[in-house]
Amino acid sequence: MRNRTIPTALLLSLLFGCLPRTTAAQASSKTPELFSYEELVQLYEQKDPPESLQNKLNLLLTTPFVSNAATARGVRPLLPHSPKLGKFLRVVEWNIERGLEYEAIKSAFGDQQTLSRLMDPAHHPRGSEKRRQVLNQAALMKQADVIVLNEVDWGMKRTEYRNVAAELATALGMNYAYGVEFVEVDPIALGREPFEELSEEDRKELGAEIKVDTALYKGLHGSAILSRFPLENVRLRPFSFQAHDWYADELKSISPVEKGKRKAASLVLQEKIRREVRRGGRMILTAEITDSQLPGGRVTIVATHLEDKTKPEGRRKQIEELLAQLADVKTAVVLAGDLNTSTGDGTHTSLKREIKNRLGSKSFWLKQGLSLLTGIKLPSVAVGGINTYRKQSDPTVRSIPLVAKNAEAEFFERIKEFRFNDGGAFDFRGERERSVDLRSAVLANSNQRGEKGFITTFEVERTIAFVGKFKLDWFFVKPPALTDPEAKNQPFMFAPHFGRTLKVLNESIEDRISDHAPLMVDLPLAEPRL
Repeated sequence: MRNRTIPTALLLSLLFGCLPRTTAAQASSKTPELFSYEELVQLYEQKDPPESLQNKLNLLLTTPFVSNAATARGVRPLLPHSPKLGKFLRVVEWNIERGLEYEAIKSAFGDQQTLSRLMDPAHHPRGSEKRRQVLNQAALMKQADVIVLNEVDWGMKRTEYRNVAAELATALGMNYAYGVEFVEVDPIALGREPFEELSEEDRKELGAEIKVDTALYKGLHGSAILSRFPLENVRLRPFSFQAHDWYADELKSISPVEKGKRKAASLVLQEKIRREVRRGGRMILTAEITDSQLPGGRVTIVATHLEDKTKPEGRRKQIEELLAQLADVKTAVVLAGDLNTSTGDGTHTSLKREIKNRLGSKSFWLKQGLSLLTGIKLPSVAVGGINTYRKQSDPTVRSIPLVAKNAEAEFFERIKEFRFNDGGAFDFRGERERSVDLRSAVLANSNQRGEKGFITTFEVERTIAFVGKFKLDWFFVKPPALTDPEAKNQPFMFAPHFGRTLKVLNESIEDRISDHAPLMVDLPLAEPRL
């Protein structure tokens, strides 16, 4: 796929650079205007919308929504304590797949009664060890004071028109910052796709399935930071380098098969389901959390979601741009997100999962029993052997030319070699006593390793052996006193400890809570006693 830079993104970048830093007191008065349904249709139909509409889009994609209502109500951070770490900050990262399973997501943060009700009884019978493990992981999640979320909907039919970030923050008693990544204007999302390749009966039924409430439809999708600390200096910046044009490229994606739709109606339908026409692009959402107990009184939280529809060099360019933006940061930093480190050109899922992602419901497809649901698109390297396995479970592994090439390795080298202007570095350490399951390899303190490689965080609906499982989601932490990313003799205050991947919790309901498992890491506020 050809990498492209969206011209609009350059305009957004310039606009963003002129915006002032947003303080907690100012945030509530700086909210951008949302689109009407008619304007969203216009954003789909017109490649070059009127200047007033383009300016409205630019502002929405560069201005975060921020609420510190929890702090105003007197909410304080939990900052749990353990014998090994003393008092610590717990952070969670989770790609929640739009928020499709909202009740399960909410209950995963400690609502054991609701989670028990939602749990799959066939695989998690009452009194079983597996059920106990699920509830234990939910209890751990409940102690998180900062939560970074990717793929967060606002005003989409598939997620019942919820403002997922705001509702979840209210339910958990937290402040939040939300950054719009995409405005969803695909005809399926807008409820306007005619599906002319189907029979009249199926067109009518599917038309009813995708019909939207135009008064409730907002079409927003992005990332969020939830926090029990006040959120200050919240900033939203689209990447200048967009590796995939989610408007122009997605519009073009179906044109080759449209010509032969009379002969391949099911192929056209599959392409339409996988297609997502959007305005916007990948972005960086940053916020500073403040409290006298934090190192230096404040910590910078960075939430990002890198491109999946690109080759590894596209993601490398985006991480280099992100690092350049962070160079002047003098505080401790927690960088978290779905970085899509699949080691290839995009990740693949089943068509059934794509339908759930687009429509939020599988009822039409289950009723029809269309044959196209029976297949699964796996990577073309399904028989690639040991190198495929080593890269999927550990995309950080060294690239060996001609023998075991890993195009993603350079991505991690860039992060490890990066130095902030104050000399600080991201922590790549991995020591047995500071890692879950006593693993001792690179990044094991911040991201859970398994017997071989990392515990994978994403997998397709059905896998063949190890194929279709990926480590896509990551934590990278800059402690306040670390200058060498692998130095074992440097301080461990606010350094990552006991990074976990909570797959048991994620797989507790039928069809999983999300296609990504949540991650967790603990950051001690003083030198730990290990």
